[in-house]
Amino acid sequence: QVQLVESGGGLVQAGGSLRVSCAASGRTFSTYAMGWFRQAPGKEREFVATINRSGGITRYADSVKGRFTISRDNAKNTVFLQMNSLKPEDTAVYYCAADQNFGLSIMPNTYTYWGQGTQVTVSS
Repeated sequence: QVQLVESGGGLVQAGGSLRVSCAASGRTFSTYAMGWFRQAPGKEREFVATINRSGGITRYADSVKGRFTISRDNAKNTVFLQMNSLKPEDTAVYYCAADQNFGLSIMPNTYTYWGQGTQVTVSS
């Protein structure tokens, strides 16, 4: 069982930066691939980024590639999403998720555990 708690969301102007974090409970954090997803009002949850267990391999949605960076600190049971050059269309609730079985998946249904989400709002 893994519990995930996101933090670091907020309001930022377009072009600005924000870093969201996801702290995981338990001793098995390093056995999970981790992902970030987002959901805007009236839209389906969409993939943002994912990172493998060791942190050596990452994968991004085309819409955020070159602007967002996912990273993890297994010693601190935390995964991060650094978001630069933010756009109004990045406004959403951002969720972190843990995947014990697949690794680097872009599909929400392959992730076992989810956090409650943190709101990111980008003003124009």
